[in-house]
Amino acid sequence: QVQLVESGGGLVQPGGSLRLSCTASGSIFSVHAMGWYRQAPGKQRELVAKITRAGTTDYADSVKGRFTISRDNAETAVGLQMNSLKPEDTAVYYCNADVFDTATMRPGQYWGQGTQVTVSA
Repeated sequence: QVQLVESGGGLVQPGGSLRLSCTASGSIFSVHAMGWYRQAPGKQRELVAKITRAGTTDYADSVKGRFTISRDNAETAVGLQMNSLKPEDTAVYYCNADVFDTATMRPGQYWGQGTQVTVSA
């Protein structure tokens, strides 16, 4: 009942920039937080950045100072501006939302399908 749609991934050279976007829709009563995770080949999925309804942000140490997360439309859309990209940023990036779902009448976490980011010269 809750869908997350991501966009903005692609191929970029080291030092370049990309902006990812995610929009949540469906049976959402309220959104507690949205964020981005990534998974590189051979590695575990890890938190990249998140933002709460109150605007509190959290970043992985590896992206602090380079990435910025922001709400693009109230609490139902989020963007991730990625600057000074490095080859180690290469991964599939997944949008995540923590919401109260009116279909189930309970909180839940939902995931997007993922978008590929490749940083290579």
